Amino acid sequence: MDKNILSRDGTSLAYESAGRGSVVVLVSGAMSTGATVAPLAAPLSERFQVVVYDRRGRGASGDTAPYAVEREVEDLAALIEAVGGRASLYGVSSGGALALRAAASGLPVRHVAVYETPYAMSAEDLAERARYGERLTAALAEGRRGDAVELFLRLTGLGEDVIQGARQSPMWAGMESIAPSLAYDDAVMGDGGVPRELLAAIRVPVLAIAGDASPAWMREAARAVAESVPRGTYRTLEGQTHMVEPDVLAPVLAEFFAR
Repeated sequence: MDKNILSRDGTSLAYESAGRGSVVVLVSGAMSTGATVAPLAAPLSERFQVVVYDRRGRGASGDTAPYAVEREVEDLAALIEAVGGRASLYGVSSGGALALRAAASGLPVRHVAVYETPYAMSAEDLAERARYGERLTAALAEGRRGDAVELFLRLTGLGEDVIQGARQSPMWAGMESIAPSLAYDDAVMGDGGVPRELLAAIRVPVLAIAGDASPAWMREAARAVAESVPRGTYRTLEGQTHMVEPDVLAPVLAEFFAR
């Protein structure tokens, strides 16, 4: 990240941009930084000015207590102002929930595209989210960052063998370093359910995408987003999972953002 701006509360945000044209801001999800979504910037920058940033508490960006979801919306407001005053947003996973919240709050946004925003689609899943939130809060309060990461990985459906293997990998230290930001994504997701009232307030076009090789509930969640906004479109990508291929996703986003 080669540029910095200050958010409203004084938090330094690191970002970089590439390409020319109307602005598209990429919003990363949980356990990720701007580098995670950067591979998508290359194909999109052929048609747009693409902005990648580290959300607060991650990568090269700063952090300021106390956290509130409104601060992350202010971060996007400051970023959009710095790069021209108007932008389209793409958010992946819980980053999609943040992008939708930003649009609902009235930020100068042209379009919003989201990929597999993980809203719970059953009472059982909502209860699991609530338990996750309680355990995550306790683990972070006690400084058990590794346990916090494990909780998140279990929530995503990874098996115990995979999780223990991850603990032994060189990537684990980096995962623990941004573990406190898991609480931020949990806050962005609210109670975990589809925030239909909030989505109904979004006045710009919204594209909700899911991979057809992902679990059925993720497709259901994407469809629910599209149905809950006034100008929503739902689309699936053939053969794609939650780890969507940038070269498959980019043309779909480009067509949508060019409208």
